Amino acid sequence: MGIRSDVLEGLGLSDSVVRIGVTGLSRAGKTVFITSLVANLLERGRMQSLRAAADGRLKAVWLQPQPDDTIPRFDFERYLAALTGPAPHWPDGTRHVSQLRLSLRLESGGLFGGLRGTRTLHLDIVDYPGEWLLDLRLMERDFAQWSAEVLDRIAGRPGADRFTAALAALPRSDAFTEPQAQELADIYTVHLNAAREAGWSDCTPGRFLIPGELAGSPALTFAPLPPDLMDSKLGREFRRRFDAYKSRVVRPFFRDHFARIDRQVVLVDVLGAIHQGPQAVEDMRRAMADILSAFRPGRAGWLGQLLGSRRVERILFAATKADHLHHVQHNRLTAILSSMLREARDRADFQGARTEAMAIAALRATTEETIAQGDEELPAVRGRLLDGRQAAFFAGELPADPSMLLHPARQGAVAWLDQDYAVMNFAPAPLTTRPGDGPPHIRLDRAAEFLIGDRL
Repeated sequence: MGIRSDVLEGLGLSDSVVRIGVTGLSRAGKTVFITSLVANLLERGRMQSLRAAADGRLKAVWLQPQPDDTIPRFDFERYLAALTGPAPHWPDGTRHVSQLRLSLRLESGGLFGGLRGTRTLHLDIVDYPGEWLLDLRLMERDFAQWSAEVLDRIAGRPGADRFTAALAALPRSDAFTEPQAQELADIYTVHLNAAREAGWSDCTPGRFLIPGELAGSPALTFAPLPPDLMDSKLGREFRRRFDAYKSRVVRPFFRDHFARIDRQVVLVDVLGAIHQGPQAVEDMRRAMADILSAFRPGRAGWLGQLLGSRRVERILFAATKADHLHHVQHNRLTAILSSMLREARDRADFQGARTEAMAIAALRATTEETIAQGDEELPAVRGRLLDGRQAAFFAGELPADPSMLLHPARQGAVAWLDQDYAVMNFAPAPLTTRPGDGPPHIRLDRAAEFLIGDRL
């Protein structure tokens, strides 16, 4: 009779593996998060809230060849050079699934730590586009349902007028031509890209934004249609392609990558949505609720069958770019994120997954200062702009009560009533670090403690 692997691991006789998925929506900072996390695990001088690093049990960390030969390697060295080199700049965002393996050599603690000796924990960090995860919502909708939802919320978004005009101009005769389908799909894709750039979150299908090798394929050549076209030849063909997209694009992604995740990081650009306005905040709330429904263990339906008994054990919800705010507002940013995700987060908690919400900056690009505005002194931050100039910046005062933002957002308000929230695009600051220190951050060590502290 064999000995269970978890027993061997507990005795220090077996290596263990934790797979951490990192995702988020566009510009939430996935690449920067992974790069800084890895750099700060390799050089742990700034990781004092990671208890195993602080008490000396984490003896060594090193990069390993990744275990999956068919998945691209996360290009850690190139991204770190971009962030910390002589001309620091933000690296390109995620365009495909990638992976990196770190190995951690640990000295066992506790009463019998001396008997167990050292052990090794492997961290497999999997980076994947949040735009692809948004496609989860498609799996439980048919083409007519998805079309109705898209057309119901499309008004006012960039490129929407051109797309709705193209729909209105379609002939109502029972005809189908491939050039017609391609033109409509192209106009819809232009709208999706413009909406994403303007800060909207719920932009499906996700592969229309990051098509890769599927660009131009029939599986990516469809668009939502109004009810009077559903039974036309165009409607029937688009329905077939929508179903093919779900079965041949979405399902394999979840089967091959998502179903193997142990711990999950969901990065959210809350400040960007607040700046965009109430509709963008509500759009983000809905999108994140749909995304996070994927993490409910034992969920009925196709995803539950796909995952089987496996479940995500811990989920970190992180509001990024906390360095755009003075620290006095960080708790308010965390409270807003917690409230935005409360419904989905409560479901995960109820099902046994541990969750945490926090405001972080994976790479701190600013310093704090106070600026005078009339008779007021405002808690601000100072940083280097993308054009190289230095600027001090006050983003606006976030409300102490998150409902002051979320209530008007859910009620359909088009603008904030008595407040204006601004966003500044800072560049990475030139770094001078001491030996043993990773890049400067805000609460990245706390995020690591939540994600893997129990396994160290």
